[in-house]
Amino acid sequence: MPVPTTKDLRSALDMAGYYPELVADVLDVALGGEDVVAHLVHPETTFDAAEVRRHVTVLVLTPTRLVLAHVDDHPADAVHPSASASATTESVPLEQVHTVGLTHVVPVPERHKPGATPAELTLALGWGAVRRIDLEPATCGDPECDADHGLSGTSTPDDVVVRVSARAEGKEAVRAAVGFARALSTATAAARGRR
Repeated sequence: MPVPTTKDLRSALDMAGYYPELVADVLDVALGGEDVVAHLVHPETTFDAAEVRRHVTVLVLTPTRLVLAHVDDHPADAVHPSASASATTESVPLEQVHTVGLTHVVPVPERHKPGATPAELTLALGWGAVRRIDLEPATCGDPECDADHGLSGTSTPDDVVVRVSARAEGKEAVRAAVGFARALSTATAAARGRR
């Protein structure tokens, strides 16, 4: 497998076509000259009743860090007469990445062949910066009881989730996501081993 380069990352940004100059510029600052070990560029378009919004999430693995960039469109409004974009980067030392959760969606699993590309891959990465809390009313199990038992719930890491689907982005995009996930899993395991 060829070693990815900053040039390969730039090609992927150009192919995504979502403000590649802006995304490359903010990544250049965040990378600080470090080598690119692996990358995943995930452009996404969302639709709601009023507008179409585009955004891109870029994950870059360096020898020491996971660098994330996220760029969003912001439509014009009464306060801002022209559309704009915001670009946010975050840099996480590899030893701080606690979880690399992968969900592989495989149609017709009984016919799955080793090494076959899944129909969909979701990467859920956690390092403790963001947590999602889901609460619901607690119960005691007595169907007749109407007392307030407070709340119960779960707290789960939710730093970044990227879902790549062959149906939406193509099979090659899912292959790229699997390759990035493999490289990140290997790098974080090695970083934990050095602790």
